[in-house]
Amino acid sequence: MKIAYDPTPLHHTHRLLDFAAATADLGYEHMQLTPHPDFATHFRYPKMDRDLIRRFASSVETAGITVPALLPVQRIAWPDEAKRVAAVKNFRRVIEIAVDLGVGTINTEFSGRPKAFEESEESFYRSMDELLPIIESEGLKLNFDPHPDDFVEDGHEAWRVLRGLDSDAIGFVWVAPHTFHYGDCLATLLPELGERLRAVYISDAFDHRASHGLRYIANPPTTSARVHQHLKVGDGDVDFDALFTALNEHGFLDREDALIVSNVFGENENNEAVSRFQKQRIDELVSKQGGRTG
Repeated sequence: MKIAYDPTPLHHTHRLLDFAAATADLGYEHMQLTPHPDFATHFRYPKMDRDLIRRFASSVETAGITVPALLPVQRIAWPDEAKRVAAVKNFRRVIEIAVDLGVGTINTEFSGRPKAFEESEESFYRSMDELLPIIESEGLKLNFDPHPDDFVEDGHEAWRVLRGLDSDAIGFVWVAPHTFHYGDCLATLLPELGERLRAVYISDAFDHRASHGLRYIANPPTTSARVHQHLKVGDGDVDFDALFTALNEHGFLDREDALIVSNVFGENENNEAVSRFQKQRIDELVSKQGGRTG
């Protein structure tokens, strides 16, 4: 199992080529590359050419870390056909970059619309008809997080959508701060996922359903906005002891291909201290289960 750093807090202060050294300085041996203007900004065509790919790979090697996964976000389930077609084109380029970098895993989101569930699901399968053969032929793994405000947010329903693809290349990403949008399905979903659970993101969030739905006051009262945070462990309501116990019981912590990603976004001003705390806390949670990290 690997513990990786999500460099999103560095996006506004560091060049892409500085990410690897910064990751190593923070005490991480691995980094998941997330959308950045020089890699693959949300919904836009990736801007890496062969020279930048070569220089980025060199920076990773020099820093002594690895990049086990890329995280692009493209509208591959968008109900508007023009945007879906563009997203597939963009995603094809992400796949090429992954291959050139020697990265075997892409973690992503469905990126559809909750008010257009059927149209988004149809768009998703249409996109996967084009992308999945490429993913499989390149020997890559493609894993999905049912993100809040996506066409599918419930954990079990998301797995049903993925299971419908009937491909071993497809897996699931469990994002701890999305727990309360998934539907409290940790105990029931993990046994179904088995080894298809391939990545777990670690940060905290408050349960937006608490106080009978009045944990947050949003105006107008009928707003459909989804509220969650990516806080450091212990600052919210996620039960990390229960999460890591379940991960251990289902063998996730013992697998070489398993990936845990620290992804705190809400405290950029304290990023160095928070990132080091996250690594220490994740190590402790793994050690408590009798495991070890790589």
